[in-house]
Amino acid sequence: MTMNRRQLLRTGALAGLGALAGPMINLGRCRLLGQEGPEISVAAADLVLGTRVIDMLGLLTLDWTSLYRWFGRPERFTEPDYRLIEATGVDVFHPAVETNAEDPYATALRWTAGWNRLLRSHGCFLGRIDSATDIVRVPHRGELGIVLGFQNSNHFRTPMDVRMFYGLGQRISQLTYNDTNRLGSGCYVERDRGLTPFGAEIVAEMNRTGMAVDVSHCGDRTSIEAVEASSRPVLITHSNAKVLAPGQPRCKSDAVIRRVAKSGGVMGITVVRSFVGRYRPTLDDLLDHFDHVTRLVGVEHVGLGSDVDVSGLDPRRGRPNPLYSIRGLHLPTRVYQIADGLLRRGYPPGAVRLVLGGNFQRALNEIWRTESGDAGLAPRDPFCPAPRTTWSSIRASP
Repeated sequence: MTMNRRQLLRTGALAGLGALAGPMINLGRCRLLGQEGPEISVAAADLVLGTRVIDMLGLLTLDWTSLYRWFGRPERFTEPDYRLIEATGVDVFHPAVETNAEDPYATALRWTAGWNRLLRSHGCFLGRIDSATDIVRVPHRGELGIVLGFQNSNHFRTPMDVRMFYGLGQRISQLTYNDTNRLGSGCYVERDRGLTPFGAEIVAEMNRTGMAVDVSHCGDRTSIEAVEASSRPVLITHSNAKVLAPGQPRCKSDAVIRRVAKSGGVMGITVVRSFVGRYRPTLDDLLDHFDHVTRLVGVEHVGLGSDVDVSGLDPRRGRPNPLYSIRGLHLPTRVYQIADGLLRRGYPPGAVRLVLGGNFQRALNEIWRTESGDAGLAPRDPFCPAPRTTWSSIRASP
């Protein structure tokens, strides 16, 4: 029997620690090695490491110079880069960007080509997610999964472009960014005129093709009309609850959240400070957004959409980016802290697994209409560096 990645993690844990395993479990708290973040519960660590974690707006880096360097010379993405990203606990990333440019079509082609060049060159470290089966298969091999998408659909000149970009690997498209485009209105426009006839055509073609519709930056009317036009679940990959951050146009009203949930969709919660609320928001304020969506529509419709990269550092200064300054939140270990916080608030482990990745996996399976399962998955190439074992990256608190 082939051992999958998560079984390997567990087995390596016990074999590597021996007598230390018992004391760690008894202590109940641990800290990630090499991290300066706070302690987390062993239960939270187990949940993260035992779940296919999906960040539906997770960037590998906000240092665009480094990213373009990886695109142009993939060999510059090395094992230390992989290890830094792997340590976050995220298995699948959706590193979407917006395409507001003089020529969005050409920009989207270049961006997609860059990602595909990088992904083709790094079978040990990175894998493109094309189907629900890949959400299982890619992490199983120890690779970090990448879902290609854009935070705008202005690169679709005609409905035929949807199918063409799907063939290039795009699996998600946000209908609008912050402003108005041919499809509808963004969240920062004074008057939301709703989904346009062209937007309805694009939604219909995305449904036929199997590309996920994202309304994260859309205005309320455009969001609701997109849900009404779609025959498949609609996603809010990254936003927060407007009732908790009423002055922030990027956050979603309860009406939109209800409509998206009714479609079978999921809303990813971000760690952008101004979306969390208050002048100096805390980790508990962030957790309140998970609670609000759960109370409003059920835990089956909330997930992760952090809208930040691995470190949260300002690439120009190498210091923490104030856009993500949330008291008590250590960005490199945010997934572990969110899991820990949800457990502390009484969420059952099964519900936390849904938030960490199960909900988005289910929704994407319905949108992409592909079967998901573990059977017949190839093991990791023996020549690739082994994934870290569960407890090799954690130590007991002193």
